[in-house]
Amino acid sequence: MKKIALGILVSGRGSNLQSIIDNIESGQLDAQIACVISDVENAMALERAKKHKLEALFIDPKDKEKEDYYAEIAKELKKREVGLVVLAGFMRVVPESFISQFENKIINIHPSLLPEFSGLKAQQQALDAGAKETGSTVHFVTPAVDGGPIILQQPVEIWEDDNEETLSARILEQEHRLLPKAIQLTAENRILIQGKRVLINWKDFEDKWK
Repeated sequence: MKKIALGILVSGRGSNLQSIIDNIESGQLDAQIACVISDVENAMALERAKKHKLEALFIDPKDKEKEDYYAEIAKELKKREVGLVVLAGFMRVVPESFISQFENKIINIHPSLLPEFSGLKAQQQALDAGAKETGSTVHFVTPAVDGGPIILQQPVEIWEDDNEETLSARILEQEHRLLPKAIQLTAENRILIQGKRVLINWKDFEDKWK
């Protein structure tokens, strides 16, 4: 059976990209990375991709209309027959014209328990709100920013002495576990979307996913 081809969109360090790579190389995640695309030329994520002999592309958004820029990204993804687009620290809001070309085939990782603390600086939002708990969410991407159907979530307790840096680090640990797991569920066609709800066939899955 042909493995699902992933197109990973990144902007920064690429630690979530690394977790995907590690899970693929260990045999835990049954997928292949078709390409890694960054909007930042010197993103560490591109170096991580090259280190593992993955195709790493910098697509420059400068002096491009938003629609033209995403049309260029879509062209590269389709050329490589990408079956799932993964936003792994991609710091841009993707337009509806792009989303419609990959309907229910784009997922994102967000550092909160959505729908709480959507948007930027979610960790600081949680601290400012005095929340006792936040976490990480993997969700499908829709035109509503951080508003798509939720696939998986993992709570993270907020400690009294937490700051944005310490809380972000603990949330990131959970992101590294959650994102590959969500990709595997998608690869095995275990997900059914009903409106805003995601139904998952868990039968025998946890036995394989340690």
